[in-house]
Amino acid sequence: MSRPVAGRPVAVFTDTEDLDPRPGVRLLVDAGFEVRVAGTRDPDVLAETARDADALIVGYARIDAALLDRLPGVRILATMSAGYDMVDTEEARRRGLWVTNLPDVATEDVAVHALASALSLVRRLPQADAVVRAGGWNAEFVERGPLPRRASELTLGLVGFGRIARTLATLAAPVFGRLAAFDPHADPAHWPVGVQRYEDLGELAAASDVLSLHVPLTPGTHRLVDAALLERMRPGGFLVNVARGELVDPEALLAALDSHHLAGAALDVLPVEPPPADDPLRRHPRIQLSPHSAFLSDTSRRGYVCRPAENIVAWHRTGRPLTPVVDPTTAGAPV
Repeated sequence: MSRPVAGRPVAVFTDTEDLDPRPGVRLLVDAGFEVRVAGTRDPDVLAETARDADALIVGYARIDAALLDRLPGVRILATMSAGYDMVDTEEARRRGLWVTNLPDVATEDVAVHALASALSLVRRLPQADAVVRAGGWNAEFVERGPLPRRASELTLGLVGFGRIARTLATLAAPVFGRLAAFDPHADPAHWPVGVQRYEDLGELAAASDVLSLHVPLTPGTHRLVDAALLERMRPGGFLVNVARGELVDPEALLAALDSHHLAGAALDVLPVEPPPADDPLRRHPRIQLSPHSAFLSDTSRRGYVCRPAENIVAWHRTGRPLTPVVDPTTAGAPV
């Protein structure tokens, strides 16, 4: 159960970025919480705003040992995302803190965004748009080549095969000629028919025309897509990243594009967000960018603030949140 407190328990939103925290605030207030919105990633401001907090609702703010030392009353960290790499989960486990995430709030949105990005690359829609805006038409588009690829003749490779990737596979099955995936953590007994399973990431890359990333950021996946992996991809292939920017070595990606080994990339996430004006990823003509918006829809935008609040309310009332990724009551946490 949540620890006894004098007066109302306190919940603090860290940075909310482009999300409106008010629906989540209302849920928490109705459950008896005092709620504050810090609106920042600055650890000094967070330490002051949340000095007596029981719960943190975390955006992209880094929650590490140094900050937790200054927040002795915090018992639960509820992230506003499926990913939870902004939280030092080992430190949270050591201190007996709950950590929760949002595993399915934007599954459909991210999967649709990945598919749209892949098809935009394959059909060369940004290049077609640029030709028309410059006064050209079909002949100029053809002259600037290469021609678009036929999706039914291509293989879509999925790196990671969790909720989002499986939804993407279902959406993409009628469009792409072949689906394949690599995920050493997925249960082979529940692997769906119609998606070829690879046990080696390099072999998946070598068999894919479009490689789409769907893994969390961990020490083991940092710069997972490096020069060696990109070299194994089929010439003229495409990379889609709607997961985390740090999964990709940016220098290796730029080199693969400049050598024309890769025909293009679609990036919803970048190593630095937002990217500086002189970031070469931002300026490259064959990189299609979106502003970390794959998760956004009118439905998910509300879910991203309400579901963390629901996790905290459930913890306060029952002693257990709805979607934990670190369970301090279990010896094997994180879960």
